[in-house]
Amino acid sequence: MTEFKDVTIVKKANVYFDGKVTSRTVLFRDGTKKTLGIMNPGEYEFGTAEKELMEILAGELEVLLPGNTDWLNIKGGESFEVPAQSKFSLRVNSLTDYCCSYIK
Repeated sequence: MTEFKDVTIVKKANVYFDGKVTSRTVLFRDGTKKTLGIMNPGEYEFGTAEKELMEILAGELEVLLPGNTDWLNIKGGESFEVPAQSKFSLRVNSLTDYCCSYIK
């Protein structure tokens, strides 16, 4: 899917790590939510309450998922899932465009 139709966009940006990671929230009629964002190169740790599907649209990063000891290399066109109620770490190697889907 390259575009979303009939959605509501929250104007206020989600800003993390002194502006190095930003996103906008997209709300769908069925109550689901996604964020579209950009991550600048750097190392970050995120926590999530809900299960997440992270689609990497462009860029390159490494992710350390909960319970793992090996970092996974992820590039544009690939995705990964994060379990609910967990933390995960990212090493963003190049400017990265992403779409995060929150799964209930």
